[in-house]
Amino acid sequence: MKLCLALVFTALLSASAWAQDESEPTGAAMIRPAGDSDLSEFLWIKRPVVVFADSPADPRFAEQIERLGEDIEMLIERDVVILTDTDPAAASALRRKLRPRGFMLVLVGKDGGVKLRKPMPWTVREITRSIDKTPERQREIDQRRGL
Repeated sequence: MKLCLALVFTALLSASAWAQDESEPTGAAMIRPAGDSDLSEFLWIKRPVVVFADSPADPRFAEQIERLGEDIEMLIERDVVILTDTDPAAASALRRKLRPRGFMLVLVGKDGGVKLRKPMPWTVREITRSIDKTPERQREIDQRRGL
C-alpha cells in the first residue's frame, strides 16, 4: 500500500518536479509516508505538514494531496515537508502524538509545536499564510532582508 501511495504522489507531482532545479527538493521528495518519522528529526530544519486519513481512498486526502502539488514551490520556499499517514491500524508515532480523527491536516512549526489543525483540505495559499504569521517565519524573512 505504501508503494502505491508513493507511485500516486510521484504521478501527481511529476510535472512540478521536472520544472525544479536539481539542487532543490522535488515535489515527490517533499511528500512522503510518515512511517516511523518522528517530529524531532525535523526540529529547526523543516516545517512538517502532516496529512492524516483513514484510507488513501478518502476523497479529502486525494484533494489535499492534489492541492499541495499545485503550488509546491511556495512550500519549498518555506522549508515544508509533507508527511502522510493513511493507515490507522499501524498506530504510527505521529498518530499517537497528534491523535487525528479521520481526515486531518496538521501544520507543525520548526520549533516542534502544533500551529494548525484542520479537519478539511486547505490550499497552499492558506497554509503558507498561516506559516508566514509565525514568529519563526517572520525571523527568516527579516534575515533574508538583512534586518
